[in-house]
Amino acid sequence: MSNLTNTPDAILACARNLIMNGGYNGFSYADIADVVGIRKASIHHHFPSKVDLGRVLVSRYIEDARAGLSQLEQSVQDPRAILEAYTNHWAQCIADSSRPFCVCAMLASELPILPPEVAAEVRAFFRLISRWLTSVMERGGKEGVLVLSSAPEVEAEAFMASVHGAMLSARAYGDGKTFATILAPTLRRLSPVAAH
Repeated sequence: MSNLTNTPDAILACARNLIMNGGYNGFSYADIADVVGIRKASIHHHFPSKVDLGRVLVSRYIEDARAGLSQLEQSVQDPRAILEAYTNHWAQCIADSSRPFCVCAMLASELPILPPEVAAEVRAFFRLISRWLTSVMERGGKEGVLVLSSAPEVEAEAFMASVHGAMLSARAYGDGKTFATILAPTLRRLSPVAAH
């Protein structure tokens, strides 16, 4: 963790990895202290409770996602290509193990037992991705580069569920290629070429 610029960032990065691998209740401040090489009191100084840590972690995750989606929109114009770039991003994260699972997808599976403050942030993440995907589906439908068989909001939710489900399958099978294999038919179904 020494490459991170400060202690809060190191704590958050460690917590993110621990959540990806074991969920919210699968780690303690003692685990973070061991990995980061600091005392538990230091963690409590920056994040007085695990709820504070979880809330800040997901809030930052949302900020990072918002920035990443904005950057994607600026670099890729075609809505179908945007969806491909989005899935390729996750395929690469899974392949190189940098982010083998979406933190918020992992936390969503624990929603009934999460503290309300953390659960609210997780829901905010899903709303962000849903709104963004809805806008991509709407544009793609209007431009004729995506074939929608349902309302853009429904297509967005189905696409998001496919991405997160494919992550889960890739994890279950221990094979990163599973992710792209599962999403390929989804992308083909949205393509005008497949409709003819």
